[in-house]
Amino acid sequence: MGKISGKGTAVLAAVVLLTGIGSLAYSGVFGDLFKKSPAESAKAGGVVETADAVRIPLKTLDSGKVLFLSLESEGRPLYYFALKSRDGAYRAALDTCDVCFRTNRGYRQEGDRMVCNNCGQKFACDKVGEVKGGCNPHPLAHKEEAGAMEIRKADIAAGREYFARKRS
Repeated sequence: MGKISGKGTAVLAAVVLLTGIGSLAYSGVFGDLFKKSPAESAKAGGVVETADAVRIPLKTLDSGKVLFLSLESEGRPLYYFALKSRDGAYRAALDTCDVCFRTNRGYRQEGDRMVCNNCGQKFACDKVGEVKGGCNPHPLAHKEEAGAMEIRKADIAAGREYFARKRS
């Protein structure tokens, strides 16, 4: 076998490193490092914003994976999410709660549960939008029609006080 030159060694090391990082990212080891932004997720899911509402195709939610979104209102980003729970209901909530909102950390999905990124409380996805108060995701009104979930921007903006700043 031939000897690899200095430049060849560097290229080989870069390929091995990138392959390893790609494998770890694919396996979920890096978690949120390669996660899509709310805007990228919305675009990929076919979400459409009108002057008054946000329309999310129901087929986008059929996998049961939560779709995290954001809306800019008066210079402030407002975070929310939508999902289809195991009971077949389409649900929406602000990505915050009445208790931990000051930390501005929101939730993550673990299987059929939403987990507070601040205190670690877990909530069944089939209760999202039904239970209000405490550390439950703050319910967000919506309607379903013509194959889409429609959320009025005014309803999202009504939760403005829960979002003091952009998330890091």
